[in-house]
Amino acid sequence: QVHLIESGGGLVQAGDSLRLSCAASGTTDNSDTMGWFRQGPGKEREFVATTFRSYNRAYYGDSVKGRFTISRDNAKKTVDLIMDNLRLEDTAVYYCAVAKNVILSNIRSAGAYAYWGQGTQVTVSS
Repeated sequence: QVHLIESGGGLVQAGDSLRLSCAASGTTDNSDTMGWFRQGPGKEREFVATTFRSYNRAYYGDSVKGRFTISRDNAKKTVDLIMDNLRLEDTAVYYCAVAKNVILSNIRSAGAYAYWGQGTQVTVSS
């Protein structure tokens, strides 16, 4: 079992930056894929970014590429999401997620992730 706790959400203005953190505990190891998804009001859960297994390569959703950075620390079992130049449409609940034994072609699919945090709200105002 893997437990995930997110922190760092809040209310910011458009153009601001924000850093989300996720701490993992339990049966997690460096071979897991750790990432972030988000769900805005009335929208489906959307892939944001992930680090693929122990290769630690980062992958991003098209809507955040160039603005968000995912950073993983295997020793601390944490994965952060650094969000720059925030836009109104980034408003959502952000979820940390862990997948075990996922293949590369599935890393953008929420269904591939078995473990989820409780979510942290990010609200971007004009």
